[in-house]
Amino acid sequence: MTEYLAENNQPCTDLPKCFAQLDEVFPLGEEGLRVVPEKCIHFCSHHVDCLKRALENKNQRLRIYDEVVDRAYDAGHLNFFERWSTKKYLNRQLNSK
Repeated sequence: MTEYLAENNQPCTDLPKCFAQLDEVFPLGEEGLRVVPEKCIHFCSHHVDCLKRALENKNQRLRIYDEVVDRAYDAGHLNFFERWSTKKYLNRQLNSK
């Protein structure tokens, strides 16, 4: 992963503890979709970089893809075999080094 730098290209030392923690900065909302909390959008100057960094993490990114596949299957956009194949691929990616 790349080191997070401030605007002056120096290492940033004032990052909040929740920085790049997927479940805190992009939690599941009431309808089962991920949403960015209001506190991140309005009160945190790092919210864009924070979300980007959270999705740089392979495990977190694959977890999001897995949720998308499940929603697509539930909505009828994927058949059983497409879902199975995609989830098998995601699982292999997750377990690969």
